[in-house]
Amino acid sequence: MTEAHVPPRVPVLVAGGGPSGLAAALELGRRGVEVLVVEPRTVLDPLRPRAKTTSVRTMEHLRRWGLADRLRAAAPLPVSHAQDVVFCTGLFGHEITRFPEAFGLWTQPRQIAAEAGQQAPQPDVEVLLRAAAAELASVTVLVGSRVTAVVDGPDEVRATIEGPDGTTTEVAAEYLLGCDGSGGISRRAIGARYEGSSGALPNLSVTFRSRALEERPLCALGVHYWVIGTERGGLMGRLDLDGTWWAIVQGVDTVAGDADPVALVRAMVGDDIDVEVLATDPWQARMLLADRYRGERVFLVGDAAHLNPPWGGHGFNTCVGDAVNVGWKLAAVLRGWAPAGLLDSYEPERRPVARRTIEAAGGQEAFLAPAFSGRDVDDDGPTGWELRAALAEALQVKDPEFHSLGLVLGYDYPDSPVVVPDGRPVPEPTLATFTPSGHPGARLPHAWLADGDSLFDRLGPELSLLRLDAAADPAPLAAEAQRRGVPLTVVDLPGVPGLRELLGEDLVLVRPDQHVAWRGPAVADPAALFDRVLGVPVPAPAAR
Repeated sequence: MTEAHVPPRVPVLVAGGGPSGLAAALELGRRGVEVLVVEPRTVLDPLRPRAKTTSVRTMEHLRRWGLADRLRAAAPLPVSHAQDVVFCTGLFGHEITRFPEAFGLWTQPRQIAAEAGQQAPQPDVEVLLRAAAAELASVTVLVGSRVTAVVDGPDEVRATIEGPDGTTTEVAAEYLLGCDGSGGISRRAIGARYEGSSGALPNLSVTFRSRALEERPLCALGVHYWVIGTERGGLMGRLDLDGTWWAIVQGVDTVAGDADPVALVRAMVGDDIDVEVLATDPWQARMLLADRYRGERVFLVGDAAHLNPPWGGHGFNTCVGDAVNVGWKLAAVLRGWAPAGLLDSYEPERRPVARRTIEAAGGQEAFLAPAFSGRDVDDDGPTGWELRAALAEALQVKDPEFHSLGLVLGYDYPDSPVVVPDGRPVPEPTLATFTPSGHPGARLPHAWLADGDSLFDRLGPELSLLRLDAAADPAPLAAEAQRRGVPLTVVDLPGVPGLRELLGEDLVLVRPDQHVAWRGPAVADPAALFDRVLGVPVPAPAAR
């Protein structure tokens, strides 16, 4: 991380150094592309954790960057501590039901993924990403500065950067990534606007400490607790193993003055415990999607393009997915092995993913923790037993919020202009369950190899060609890649049990983001295949 002078011109300017901006900088910087990240926040507030769920898919990207183990070591809440979401009448009350291994939190390797999920406060993730960016000579992060104006154009982007002392500097860039969130300048600069709605209930987040929650036994061990039976519903969980907790209380109108955080926490816990409030934040869920993702040389990434409600923990992870997608494509263009037409695939690939994610998370807005005016649900007698049993059955509607690997791992790009369809049926998208598929556009199915390596660890940094049968000939594609200067790694994997059947072909071309670009027994026209996968413009028909 370099606090250097502002250069007059850069290949890529990133407005905003949150998770999406830093992830994009890593994708570009690891490939040697010069990046300037401009981030106004000088302090990452650990008391306002915001996102807490790093998904299975985001952990796979962190693994690719060599950061997965570093995040697990830094995370204050190890996966081994708890994996279940518990619904209860209060932390000292009765357990109603539980959802095991929520958010992909498993403690033993699974065949379907290279990594398990991880609970970690967003500031901790950002600290790690900032440190990783600082290790790259090609990335400069200006902390305490902000992009205040952007002028998009066909040949370059011009931006105004305001420094910590109020002085301004003009910068020209070949491309600008707008990672500056809902209040940034980038979306307005290209004339894009949000479309969508807001959640029905206001919410209050509280970060607090309590000795009682460390000293007294709780009703169950969970990673999150959804509390039912209090005057207001809500959820809470540990931030660490040293007495720091977070809570989200639903239906709290801070304007009306009903936001005594100590009283609210005590009501959710179910007893008059000690509560040291560290921070509070009022907020309301947003289900918003930008009507377009790019201008001419400006691309919207993350929250600048979409605002997801927090239910299911998808917002921050969707931002990282955007950054990975646009990052490798922009690097390919700037390094000269793909034309600018490749960038036209960013919006048609990522906008449908955001729409589906918003719809899935927003659908849970109707099933928030119900509140009860009385305490019958906490009764120790038959009335309480019957109520809790009925609630446990009704709460199964929440399962897709905690088990959503169909969304997390199953998003695909089958209709992308840079993916080659093979005419076979594409699986219908699912939400809760995930079935690996090798169809073009899908995330490459994962497998653990005989030597213990992950299949994903064998992939090259750019395009990879998997050969699953020793008789298949990768030479035509390899020769065409060499002729074009396209980085291609041939990965020989014959005889891996079940892998050929899972991927469905002898040869599989995989993109840098681990999505399948093409599969087939052989390539009849390697030049045409690369033209499609790299976004080479199709010539217009000759006029008659």
